[in-house]
Amino acid sequence: MNLLEMAKKKKVLLVAHRGVCGGNIPCNSLQAFQIALNQGADIVELDVDNTKDGELFIQHPKMEKVHLRMQDRIRAFPGSVVENFKLSNCDLTPTEWNIVRLEDALKLMKGKCIINIDKFWENPEKISKLIRKLGMEDQILIKTANKPEYLDAVEKYAPDLYYMSVVTDVDTTHEQMKKRNINYVGAEVLFKSEDAAVASKEYIDMMHSEGKIVWVNALVYDYHAVLAAYHNDDVSMVESPEKGWGWLADRGFDLIQTDFLLPCKQFLENTGRRNK
Repeated sequence: MNLLEMAKKKKVLLVAHRGVCGGNIPCNSLQAFQIALNQGADIVELDVDNTKDGELFIQHPKMEKVHLRMQDRIRAFPGSVVENFKLSNCDLTPTEWNIVRLEDALKLMKGKCIINIDKFWENPEKISKLIRKLGMEDQILIKTANKPEYLDAVEKYAPDLYYMSVVTDVDTTHEQMKKRNINYVGAEVLFKSEDAAVASKEYIDMMHSEGKIVWVNALVYDYHAVLAAYHNDDVSMVESPEKGWGWLADRGFDLIQTDFLLPCKQFLENTGRRNK
């Protein structure tokens, strides 16, 4: 798969945040990933953490209290124990589905979508080796903050994987990234105000002129943390999708990450904003 070619063919690529969950379907589960594929996600985002003995599982670090109803992190246990943990649903009730190994998630989505592996920087060598074992180098997108140790690890273990920098308000990393031995394809931008430089048409046009793409977040994981100047899923679902997803699409963002994949997709398609 070619991420940049995908972006050229569609006005907006849609990212399913931790798959598509709700009701009894837990986030970051095989079931959530399958639903995301069924609903037409271009990209599926997932979180990775490691066990005491270094096995890789799909789990947002430090969210065990919610997703697994336990205080300890999975890092306190060996993989043989963690593999039996049951995921919880939105009512924090155990489901019949176990926590998922990263390898099983990748196998499910092989050849079907781009996969954004979040928290890659915590296990760069092991994750990279698994990706290469499965022959999925062209499907993986990684992102990191602008920390030298993170970028050094990307250069060392994953220079060929799609890479995006994560920037807030002003992108001070662009020129630096072009000089790095990484497959730099664009940036994930975070901004509290519509006037932020990274939310401007000038910035997005500049990135496009250099063959780069720009990722924005409509999701809300904490209402105190403003990711896209309040043009988010909450506004889109409760007030008006024009104020949320419509505004983001009209600004020219190439990728929108959302917790409401199907409504977002239908709105963008129905208003002519999804396909070229």
